[in-house]
Amino acid sequence: MPNIPGHSPAASTPSSPCRPVTQSMRPRGRVACGPCALLALGALLGLAGCKTFSADGGMDAVADIAARELRKDVVAVRTPQEAEAVRARIAQLLARPLDADAAVQIALLNNRGLQASFNELGIAEARMVGASLPPNPGFSVERLSGPVEIEVEKRIIANVLALVTLPARAKIASERFRAAQLAIAGDVLRVAADARRAYYRALAARELEQFLTQAVSAAGTASALGERLGRSGGMNKLDQAREHVFYAELTSDLARARLAAAGEREALTRLIGLWGGDIAFRLPPRLPPLPRRATGLPAVESEAMQRRIDIALARAEIAALIRLYGLTQATRFVNLLEVDGVGRTTRDRAEGHKVRDSGIEIGFQIPLFDFGEVKVREARETYMQAVNRLAATAINARSQARAAYAAYRSSHDIAAHYDREVLPLRKIISEETLLRYNAMQIDVFALLTEARQRIAASTNAIAAHRDFWLASVNLAAAVAGDGAGGGAGPAPAVATAAAEGGGGH
Repeated sequence: MPNIPGHSPAASTPSSPCRPVTQSMRPRGRVACGPCALLALGALLGLAGCKTFSADGGMDAVADIAARELRKDVVAVRTPQEAEAVRARIAQLLARPLDADAAVQIALLNNRGLQASFNELGIAEARMVGASLPPNPGFSVERLSGPVEIEVEKRIIANVLALVTLPARAKIASERFRAAQLAIAGDVLRVAADARRAYYRALAARELEQFLTQAVSAAGTASALGERLGRSGGMNKLDQAREHVFYAELTSDLARARLAAAGEREALTRLIGLWGGDIAFRLPPRLPPLPRRATGLPAVESEAMQRRIDIALARAEIAALIRLYGLTQATRFVNLLEVDGVGRTTRDRAEGHKVRDSGIEIGFQIPLFDFGEVKVREARETYMQAVNRLAATAINARSQARAAYAAYRSSHDIAAHYDREVLPLRKIISEETLLRYNAMQIDVFALLTEARQRIAASTNAIAAHRDFWLASVNLAAAVAGDGAGGGAGPAPAVATAAAEGGGGH
Protein backbone atom coordinates (compact mmCIF):
# COMPACT_ATOMS: atom_id res chain seq x y z
CA MET A 1 0.00 0.00 0.00
CA PRO A 2 1.59 3.31 -0.94
CA ASN A 3 1.81 6.03 1.65
CA ILE A 4 -0.87 8.68 1.30
CA PRO A 5 0.24 12.18 2.30
CA GLY A 6 -1.23 13.22 5.59
CA HIS A 7 -1.97 9.66 6.78
CA SER A 8 0.13 7.44 9.00
CA PRO A 9 0.95 3.87 7.99
CA ALA A 10 -1.02 2.65 10.98
CA ALA A 11 -4.17 3.75 9.23
CA SER A 12 -3.87 0.88 6.74
CA THR A 13 -3.17 -1.97 9.14
CA PRO A 14 -5.82 -4.68 9.31
CA SER A 15 -6.02 -4.36 13.08
CA SER A 16 -7.40 -0.85 12.79
CA PRO A 17 -11.09 -0.64 13.74
CA CYS A 18 -11.56 2.01 11.07
CA ARG A 19 -11.67 1.44 7.35
CA PRO A 20 -8.35 1.90 5.59
CA VAL A 21 -7.99 5.07 3.57
CA THR A 22 -7.21 4.27 -0.07
CA GLN A 23 -7.15 6.13 -3.37
CA SER A 24 -10.55 4.62 -4.20
CA MET A 25 -12.07 6.71 -1.41
CA ARG A 26 -10.82 10.02 -2.86
CA PRO A 27 -14.14 10.92 -4.53
CA ARG A 28 -15.71 11.02 -1.08
CA GLY A 29 -13.35 13.82 -0.12
CA ARG A 30 -14.61 15.90 -3.04
CA VAL A 31 -18.15 15.80 -1.68
CA ALA A 32 -17.07 18.36 0.90
CA CYS A 33 -16.67 20.85 -1.92
CA GLY A 34 -20.40 20.62 -2.69
CA PRO A 35 -21.50 22.93 0.13
CA CYS A 36 -18.51 25.15 -0.52
CA ALA A 37 -19.48 25.47 -4.18
CA LEU A 38 -23.09 26.12 -3.20
CA LEU A 39 -22.03 28.78 -0.74
CA ALA A 40 -19.69 30.36 -3.26
CA LEU A 41 -22.41 30.40 -5.93
CA GLY A 42 -24.93 31.87 -3.51
CA ALA A 43 -22.44 34.49 -2.42
CA LEU A 44 -21.79 35.47 -6.02
CA LEU A 45 -25.51 35.72 -6.74
CA GLY A 46 -26.02 37.74 -3.59
CA LEU A 47 -23.14 40.07 -4.26
CA ALA A 48 -24.52 40.76 -7.72
CA GLY A 49 -27.57 42.41 -6.10
CA CYS A 50 -25.79 44.01 -3.15
CA LYS A 51 -26.46 47.69 -2.52
CA THR A 52 -23.81 50.11 -1.35
CA PHE A 53 -24.04 53.24 0.75
CA SER A 54 -24.57 56.41 -1.25
CA ALA A 55 -22.30 59.38 -0.78
CA ASP A 56 -25.11 61.61 0.51
CA GLY A 57 -27.04 59.07 2.54
CA GLY A 58 -30.02 59.04 0.17
CA MET A 59 -30.51 62.82 0.29
CA ASP A 60 -30.47 63.21 -3.49
CA ALA A 61 -34.17 62.41 -3.91
CA VAL A 62 -35.10 64.67 -0.97
CA ALA A 63 -32.99 67.52 -2.34
CA ASP A 64 -34.58 67.16 -5.77
CA ILE A 65 -38.10 67.44 -4.35
CA ALA A 66 -37.13 70.45 -2.21
CA ALA A 67 -35.57 72.17 -5.21
CA ARG A 68 -38.60 71.46 -7.41
CA GLU A 69 -41.36 72.35 -4.95
CA LEU A 70 -39.67 74.95 -2.74
CA ARG A 71 -36.67 76.17 -4.74
CA LYS A 72 -34.65 75.75 -1.57
CA ASP A 73 -31.63 73.77 -0.44
CA VAL A 74 -31.62 71.00 2.13
CA VAL A 75 -28.47 69.69 3.78
CA ALA A 76 -27.96 66.78 6.14
CA VAL A 77 -25.31 68.13 8.52
CA ARG A 78 -22.99 65.23 9.34
CA THR A 79 -19.51 66.76 9.52
CA PRO A 80 -17.99 69.82 11.23
CA GLN A 81 -17.25 71.29 7.80
CA GLU A 82 -20.90 71.02 6.78
CA ALA A 83 -21.99 72.55 10.08
CA GLU A 84 -19.63 75.49 9.54
CA ALA A 85 -20.93 76.03 6.00
CA VAL A 86 -24.53 75.98 7.23
CA ARG A 87 -23.66 78.42 9.99
CA ALA A 88 -22.13 80.85 7.49
CA ARG A 89 -25.20 80.60 5.26
CA ILE A 90 -27.55 81.33 8.16
CA ALA A 91 -25.47 84.33 9.24
CA GLN A 92 -25.71 85.67 5.71
CA LEU A 93 -29.50 85.31 5.69
CA LEU A 94 -29.85 86.96 9.11
CA ALA A 95 -27.75 89.96 8.12
CA ARG A 96 -30.83 91.66 6.65
CA PRO A 97 -34.50 91.81 7.69
CA LEU A 98 -36.01 88.36 7.43
CA ASP A 99 -38.42 87.63 4.60
CA ALA A 100 -40.54 84.51 4.11
CA ASP A 101 -38.11 82.78 1.74
CA ALA A 102 -35.18 83.38 4.07
CA ALA A 103 -37.16 82.03 7.03
CA VAL A 104 -37.97 78.86 5.10
CA GLN A 105 -34.36 78.39 4.01
CA ILE A 106 -33.06 78.81 7.56
CA ALA A 107 -35.62 76.29 8.81
CA LEU A 108 -34.54 73.73 6.20
CA LEU A 109 -30.91 74.17 7.20
CA ASN A 110 -31.24 74.63 10.94
CA ASN A 111 -34.33 72.81 12.22
CA ARG A 112 -32.98 70.01 14.41
CA GLY A 113 -36.14 67.94 14.16
CA LEU A 114 -35.66 67.92 10.40
CA GLN A 115 -32.02 66.93 10.85
CA ALA A 116 -33.25 64.01 12.97
CA SER A 117 -35.45 62.98 10.03
CA PHE A 118 -32.36 63.02 7.83
CA ASN A 119 -30.69 60.68 10.33
CA GLU A 120 -33.72 58.41 10.00
CA LEU A 121 -33.12 58.37 6.27
CA GLY A 122 -29.56 57.20 6.90
CA ILE A 123 -30.92 54.43 9.10
CA ALA A 124 -33.32 53.41 6.32
CA GLU A 125 -30.44 53.26 3.85
CA ALA A 126 -28.45 51.07 6.24
CA ARG A 127 -31.40 48.69 6.46
CA MET A 128 -31.68 48.61 2.68
CA VAL A 129 -28.00 47.78 2.27
CA GLY A 130 -28.25 45.13 4.97
CA ALA A 131 -31.26 43.52 3.30
CA SER A 132 -29.35 43.24 0.01
CA LEU A 133 -26.44 41.33 1.53
CA PRO A 134 -26.40 37.52 1.55
CA PRO A 135 -26.66 35.92 4.98
CA ASN A 136 -23.42 35.25 6.78
CA PRO A 137 -22.60 31.55 6.99
CA GLY A 138 -22.16 30.05 10.41
CA PHE A 139 -19.15 27.97 11.43
CA SER A 140 -19.08 25.71 14.44
CA VAL A 141 -16.53 23.35 15.91
CA GLU A 142 -17.56 20.50 18.19
CA ARG A 143 -15.07 18.37 20.11
CA LEU A 144 -16.20 15.20 21.81
CA SER A 145 -13.79 13.01 23.76
CA GLY A 146 -14.30 9.69 25.47
CA PRO A 147 -12.24 6.80 26.75
CA VAL A 148 -11.76 5.44 23.23
CA GLU A 149 -11.78 8.24 20.61
CA ILE A 150 -11.88 11.98 20.04
CA GLU A 151 -14.31 13.38 17.42
CA VAL A 152 -13.98 16.88 15.99
CA GLU A 153 -16.87 18.07 13.80
CA LYS A 154 -16.74 21.22 11.70
CA ARG A 155 -20.01 22.56 10.32
CA ILE A 156 -20.65 25.39 7.83
CA ILE A 157 -24.28 26.47 7.75
CA ALA A 158 -25.92 28.56 5.03
CA ASN A 159 -29.56 29.59 4.80
CA VAL A 160 -30.38 28.56 1.25
CA LEU A 161 -33.83 30.15 1.31
CA ALA A 162 -32.31 33.53 2.19
CA LEU A 163 -29.91 33.17 -0.73
CA VAL A 164 -32.60 32.17 -3.21
CA THR A 165 -34.92 35.01 -2.22
CA LEU A 166 -32.15 37.59 -1.90
CA PRO A 167 -32.89 39.41 -5.20
CA ALA A 168 -36.58 39.74 -4.33
CA ARG A 169 -35.81 40.89 -0.81
CA ALA A 170 -33.30 43.41 -2.14
CA LYS A 171 -35.95 44.89 -4.45
CA ILE A 172 -38.40 45.11 -1.57
CA ALA A 173 -35.77 46.88 0.52
CA SER A 174 -35.18 49.34 -2.33
CA GLU A 175 -38.90 50.06 -2.54
CA ARG A 176 -39.09 50.67 1.18
CA PHE A 177 -36.07 52.95 1.03
CA ARG A 178 -37.76 54.92 -1.72
CA ALA A 179 -40.80 55.21 0.52
CA ALA A 180 -38.55 56.45 3.33
CA GLN A 181 -37.14 59.11 1.00
CA LEU A 182 -40.64 60.28 0.13
CA ALA A 183 -41.59 60.36 3.81
CA ILE A 184 -38.57 62.53 4.62
CA ALA A 185 -39.39 64.77 1.67
CA GLY A 186 -42.86 65.16 3.19
CA ASP A 187 -41.20 66.24 6.44
CA VAL A 188 -39.22 68.84 4.50
CA LEU A 189 -42.37 70.26 2.92
CA ARG A 190 -44.15 70.32 6.28
CA VAL A 191 -41.31 72.17 7.99
CA ALA A 192 -41.18 74.67 5.13
CA ALA A 193 -44.94 75.27 5.28
CA ASP A 194 -44.93 75.59 9.07
CA ALA A 195 -42.05 78.07 8.94
CA ARG A 196 -43.83 80.17 6.34
CA ARG A 197 -47.06 80.14 8.35
CA ALA A 198 -45.19 81.11 11.52
CA TYR A 199 -43.49 83.94 9.64
CA TYR A 200 -46.76 85.45 8.41
CA ARG A 201 -48.35 85.09 11.83
CA ALA A 202 -45.38 86.78 13.50
CA LEU A 203 -45.45 89.59 10.95
CA ALA A 204 -49.20 90.15 11.33
CA ALA A 205 -48.88 90.22 15.13
CA ARG A 206 -46.03 92.73 14.84
CA GLU A 207 -48.02 94.95 12.48
CA LEU A 208 -51.01 94.92 14.82
CA GLU A 209 -48.81 95.77 17.77
CA GLN A 210 -47.36 98.77 15.92
CA PHE A 211 -50.78 99.98 14.83
CA LEU A 212 -52.17 99.77 18.37
CA THR A 213 -49.10 101.53 19.70
CA GLN A 214 -49.87 104.49 17.47
CA ALA A 215 -53.56 104.37 18.42
CA VAL A 216 -52.73 104.32 22.13
CA SER A 217 -50.39 107.27 21.70
CA ALA A 218 -53.12 109.28 20.00
CA ALA A 219 -55.71 108.22 22.60
CA GLY A 220 -53.33 109.19 25.40
CA THR A 221 -52.90 112.64 23.93
CA ALA A 222 -56.66 113.02 23.64
CA SER A 223 -57.17 111.82 27.21
CA ALA A 224 -54.64 114.31 28.54
CA LEU A 225 -56.28 117.10 26.53
CA GLY A 226 -59.69 116.15 27.89
CA GLU A 227 -58.36 116.31 31.43
CA ARG A 228 -57.02 119.83 30.87
CA LEU A 229 -60.29 120.93 29.28
CA GLY A 230 -62.15 119.47 32.25
CA ARG A 231 -60.10 121.51 34.69
CA SER A 232 -60.83 124.67 32.70
CA GLY A 233 -64.52 123.84 32.38
CA GLY A 234 -64.37 123.22 28.63
CA MET A 235 -65.38 119.50 28.89
CA ASN A 236 -67.90 117.93 31.20
CA LYS A 237 -67.14 114.96 33.41
CA LEU A 238 -69.01 112.46 31.19
CA ASP A 239 -66.95 113.32 28.12
CA GLN A 240 -63.77 113.19 30.19
CA ALA A 241 -64.67 109.70 31.40
CA ARG A 242 -65.30 108.57 27.83
CA GLU A 243 -61.86 109.80 26.74
CA HIS A 244 -60.17 108.12 29.71
CA VAL A 245 -61.90 104.75 29.31
CA PHE A 246 -61.15 104.70 25.58
CA TYR A 247 -57.46 105.22 26.36
CA ALA A 248 -57.57 102.56 29.11
CA GLU A 249 -59.22 99.99 26.84
CA LEU A 250 -56.72 100.61 24.06
CA THR A 251 -53.88 100.19 26.53
CA SER A 252 -55.12 96.74 27.57
CA ASP A 253 -55.58 95.80 23.89
CA LEU A 254 -51.99 96.85 23.20
CA ALA A 255 -50.75 94.69 26.08
CA ARG A 256 -52.53 91.66 24.61
CA ALA A 257 -51.16 92.45 21.16
CA ARG A 258 -47.61 92.64 22.53
CA LEU A 259 -48.03 89.30 24.25
CA ALA A 260 -49.35 87.73 21.04
CA ALA A 261 -46.51 89.25 19.00
CA ALA A 262 -43.91 87.87 21.42
CA GLY A 263 -45.51 84.42 21.30
CA GLU A 264 -45.66 84.35 17.49
CA ARG A 265 -42.05 85.48 17.23
CA GLU A 266 -40.96 82.71 19.58
CA ALA A 267 -42.89 80.17 17.52
CA LEU A 268 -41.00 81.34 14.44
CA THR A 269 -37.72 81.23 16.34
CA ARG A 270 -38.32 77.63 17.35
CA LEU A 271 -39.22 76.51 13.83
CA ILE A 272 -36.13 78.03 12.24
CA GLY A 273 -33.96 76.68 15.06
CA LEU A 274 -32.34 79.90 16.29
CA TRP A 275 -30.90 80.50 19.74
CA GLY A 276 -28.37 82.72 21.49
CA GLY A 277 -27.61 85.97 19.75
CA ASP A 278 -29.45 84.91 16.61
CA ILE A 279 -32.85 85.40 18.23
CA ALA A 280 -32.44 89.16 17.73
CA PHE A 281 -33.25 88.78 14.03
CA ARG A 282 -35.13 91.62 12.39
CA LEU A 283 -38.59 91.46 10.83
CA PRO A 284 -40.19 93.88 8.37
CA PRO A 285 -42.70 96.31 9.88
CA ARG A 286 -45.72 94.91 8.04
CA LEU A 287 -47.02 92.10 5.86
CA PRO A 288 -46.18 92.08 2.15
CA PRO A 289 -48.72 93.80 -0.11
CA LEU A 290 -51.33 91.68 -1.82
CA PRO A 291 -50.66 90.50 -5.36
CA ARG A 292 -52.82 92.37 -7.81
CA ARG A 293 -54.40 89.15 -8.99
CA ALA A 294 -54.90 85.79 -7.36
CA THR A 295 -53.16 82.87 -9.03
CA GLY A 296 -55.50 80.86 -11.25
CA LEU A 297 -55.35 77.11 -10.76
CA PRO A 298 -58.32 75.51 -12.55
CA ALA A 299 -56.75 72.01 -12.56
CA VAL A 300 -55.98 72.02 -8.86
CA GLU A 301 -57.16 68.44 -8.36
CA SER A 302 -54.97 66.98 -11.11
CA GLU A 303 -52.04 69.03 -9.83
CA ALA A 304 -52.51 67.52 -6.41
CA MET A 305 -52.74 63.98 -7.82
CA GLN A 306 -49.45 64.42 -9.68
CA ARG A 307 -47.46 66.23 -7.00
CA ARG A 308 -48.72 65.17 -3.57
CA ILE A 309 -46.02 63.49 -1.52
CA ASP A 310 -48.43 61.40 0.54
CA ILE A 311 -49.97 59.93 -2.62
CA ALA A 312 -46.53 59.08 -4.00
CA LEU A 313 -45.67 57.52 -0.65
CA ALA A 314 -48.81 55.39 -0.67
CA ARG A 315 -48.02 54.22 -4.19
CA ALA A 316 -44.47 53.28 -3.16
CA GLU A 317 -45.79 51.27 -0.23
CA ILE A 318 -48.16 49.40 -2.53
CA ALA A 319 -45.29 48.63 -4.92
CA ALA A 320 -43.30 47.18 -2.04
CA LEU A 321 -46.28 45.12 -0.90
CA ILE A 322 -46.79 43.76 -4.40
CA ARG A 323 -43.25 42.42 -4.39
CA LEU A 324 -43.69 41.14 -0.85
CA TYR A 325 -46.94 39.40 -1.82
CA GLY A 326 -45.24 37.61 -4.70
CA LEU A 327 -42.42 36.55 -2.42
CA THR A 328 -44.89 35.20 0.12
CA GLN A 329 -46.60 33.14 -2.57
CA ALA A 330 -43.27 31.70 -3.72
CA THR A 331 -42.14 30.62 -0.25
CA ARG A 332 -45.44 29.65 1.32
CA PHE A 333 -44.52 25.94 1.59
CA VAL A 334 -40.90 26.40 2.70
CA ASN A 335 -40.43 28.16 5.98
CA LEU A 336 -36.79 27.22 6.56
CA LEU A 337 -34.24 25.49 4.41
CA GLU A 338 -30.64 25.17 5.51
CA VAL A 339 -27.67 23.36 4.04
CA ASP A 340 -24.95 22.25 6.40
CA GLY A 341 -21.51 21.54 5.02
CA VAL A 342 -20.15 19.00 7.48
CA GLY A 343 -16.56 17.97 7.95
CA ARG A 344 -15.84 15.39 10.65
CA THR A 345 -12.55 14.11 11.98
CA THR A 346 -12.44 11.12 14.31
CA ARG A 347 -9.31 10.15 16.19
CA ASP A 348 -8.91 6.86 17.95
CA ARG A 349 -6.87 7.36 21.08
CA ALA A 350 -5.85 3.75 21.29
CA GLU A 351 -4.72 3.38 17.67
CA GLY A 352 -3.72 7.02 17.11
CA HIS A 353 -5.07 7.40 13.57
CA LYS A 354 -7.69 9.72 12.04
CA VAL A 355 -10.63 9.19 9.72
CA ARG A 356 -12.08 12.22 7.91
CA ASP A 357 -15.70 12.15 6.75
CA SER A 358 -17.55 14.88 4.86
CA GLY A 359 -20.97 15.39 3.34
CA ILE A 360 -24.14 17.49 3.25
CA GLU A 361 -26.98 17.76 5.70
CA ILE A 362 -30.27 19.34 4.58
CA GLY A 363 -32.95 20.40 7.03
CA PHE A 364 -36.38 21.86 6.42
CA GLN A 365 -39.73 22.15 8.12
CA ILE A 366 -42.56 19.88 7.00
CA PRO A 367 -45.79 21.85 6.37
CA LEU A 368 -47.87 19.42 8.36
CA PHE A 369 -50.17 21.95 10.05
CA ASP A 370 -49.44 25.31 8.40
CA PHE A 371 -49.47 25.16 4.59
CA GLY A 372 -48.66 28.88 4.24
CA GLU A 373 -52.27 30.02 4.02
CA VAL A 374 -51.81 32.26 7.07
CA LYS A 375 -48.97 34.16 5.43
CA VAL A 376 -50.81 34.49 2.13
CA ARG A 377 -54.00 35.73 3.78
CA GLU A 378 -52.09 38.25 5.85
CA ALA A 379 -50.22 39.52 2.78
CA ARG A 380 -53.45 39.83 0.78
CA GLU A 381 -55.24 41.77 3.49
CA THR A 382 -52.22 44.01 4.03
CA TYR A 383 -52.12 44.78 0.32
CA MET A 384 -55.84 45.57 0.14
CA GLN A 385 -55.50 47.74 3.23
CA ALA A 386 -52.81 49.78 1.46
CA VAL A 387 -54.95 50.06 -1.68
CA ASN A 388 -57.93 51.35 0.30
CA ARG A 389 -55.73 53.81 2.16
CA LEU A 390 -54.39 55.10 -1.15
CA ALA A 391 -57.95 55.58 -2.42
CA ALA A 392 -58.90 57.42 0.78
CA THR A 393 -55.79 59.58 0.52
CA ALA A 394 -56.61 60.48 -3.08
CA ILE A 395 -60.21 61.40 -2.21
CA ASN A 396 -59.07 63.53 0.72
CA ALA A 397 -56.37 65.16 -1.39
CA ARG A 398 -58.88 66.22 -4.03
CA SER A 399 -61.16 67.69 -1.40
CA GLN A 400 -58.31 69.44 0.41
CA ALA A 401 -57.03 70.93 -2.83
CA ARG A 402 -60.47 72.27 -3.77
CA ALA A 403 -61.04 73.69 -0.29
CA ALA A 404 -57.57 75.25 -0.15
CA TYR A 405 -58.01 76.91 -3.53
CA ALA A 406 -61.44 78.23 -2.60
CA ALA A 407 -60.02 79.65 0.65
CA TYR A 408 -57.13 81.21 -1.26
CA ARG A 409 -59.39 82.98 -3.77
CA SER A 410 -61.87 84.10 -1.12
CA SER A 411 -59.20 85.42 1.25
CA HIS A 412 -57.63 87.38 -1.60
CA ASP A 413 -60.99 88.92 -2.49
CA ILE A 414 -61.67 89.83 1.15
CA ALA A 415 -58.27 91.41 1.72
CA ALA A 416 -58.47 93.29 -1.58
CA HIS A 417 -61.94 94.53 -0.60
CA TYR A 418 -60.54 96.01 2.60
CA ASP A 419 -57.76 97.71 0.64
CA ARG A 420 -59.98 99.12 -2.11
CA GLU A 421 -63.22 99.87 -0.27
CA VAL A 422 -63.29 99.63 3.52
CA LEU A 423 -60.08 101.40 4.53
CA PRO A 424 -60.40 104.32 2.07
CA LEU A 425 -64.00 104.91 3.19
CA ARG A 426 -62.97 104.71 6.83
CA LYS A 427 -60.29 107.30 6.22
CA ILE A 428 -62.84 109.67 4.68
CA ILE A 429 -65.24 109.12 7.59
CA SER A 430 -62.48 109.75 10.12
CA GLU A 431 -61.41 113.00 8.48
CA GLU A 432 -64.97 114.30 8.17
CA THR A 433 -65.83 113.33 11.74
CA LEU A 434 -62.77 115.20 13.03
CA LEU A 435 -63.74 118.31 11.04
CA ARG A 436 -67.24 118.26 12.49
CA TYR A 437 -65.89 117.74 16.01
CA ASN A 438 -63.54 120.69 15.64
CA ALA A 439 -66.47 122.74 14.34
CA MET A 440 -68.40 121.65 17.47
CA GLN A 441 -71.10 120.04 15.32
CA ILE A 442 -70.73 116.67 17.08
CA ASP A 443 -69.73 115.70 20.61
CA VAL A 444 -66.79 113.61 21.79
CA PHE A 445 -68.94 110.47 21.98
CA ALA A 446 -69.45 110.48 18.19
CA LEU A 447 -65.72 111.06 17.71
CA LEU A 448 -64.81 108.11 19.97
CA THR A 449 -67.36 105.85 18.29
CA GLU A 450 -65.82 106.59 14.91
CA ALA A 451 -62.32 105.96 16.32
CA ARG A 452 -63.40 102.55 17.62
CA GLN A 453 -64.86 101.63 14.24
CA ARG A 454 -61.71 102.77 12.44
CA ILE A 455 -59.53 100.66 14.74
CA ALA A 456 -61.77 97.65 14.18
CA ALA A 457 -61.57 98.09 10.39
CA SER A 458 -57.78 98.38 10.49
CA THR A 459 -57.32 95.31 12.67
CA ASN A 460 -59.69 93.33 10.47
CA ALA A 461 -57.71 94.43 7.41
CA ILE A 462 -54.50 93.16 9.03
CA ALA A 463 -56.21 89.85 9.79
CA ALA A 464 -57.49 89.64 6.18
CA HIS A 465 -54.00 90.17 4.80
CA ARG A 466 -52.60 87.57 7.17
CA ASP A 467 -55.34 85.08 6.24
CA PHE A 468 -54.54 85.50 2.56
CA TRP A 469 -50.85 84.70 3.03
CA LEU A 470 -51.69 81.73 5.23
CA ALA A 471 -54.18 80.53 2.61
CA SER A 472 -51.45 80.73 -0.04
CA VAL A 473 -49.24 78.51 2.15
CA ASN A 474 -52.10 76.07 2.71
CA LEU A 475 -52.79 75.90 -1.02
CA ALA A 476 -49.17 75.02 -1.74
CA ALA A 477 -49.29 72.35 0.97
CA ALA A 478 -52.53 70.92 -0.40
CA VAL A 479 -51.07 70.64 -3.91
CA ALA A 480 -47.50 69.53 -3.21
CA GLY A 481 -47.42 68.52 0.44
CA ASP A 482 -49.72 66.29 2.40
CA GLY A 483 -52.49 68.78 3.01
CA ALA A 484 -51.85 68.76 6.76
CA GLY A 485 -51.03 71.78 8.82
CA GLY A 486 -52.71 74.79 10.28
CA GLY A 487 -55.36 76.78 8.58
CA ALA A 488 -55.77 80.47 8.93
CA GLY A 489 -55.65 80.14 12.67
CA PRO A 490 -57.18 82.50 15.18
CA ALA A 491 -57.36 86.13 14.27
CA PRO A 492 -54.65 88.33 15.77
CA ALA A 493 -55.42 90.04 19.03
CA VAL A 494 -57.83 92.81 18.09
CA ALA A 495 -58.91 95.77 20.15
CA THR A 496 -62.17 94.10 21.07
CA ALA A 497 -63.13 96.53 23.77
CA ALA A 498 -62.19 99.59 21.75
CA ALA A 499 -63.84 98.17 18.63
CA GLU A 500 -67.29 98.03 20.22
CA GLY A 501 -69.75 100.59 19.04
CA GLY A 502 -69.85 102.23 22.41
CA GLY A 503 -73.42 101.27 23.07
CA GLY A 504 -72.64 100.84 26.73
CA HIS A 505 -71.49 104.39 27.15
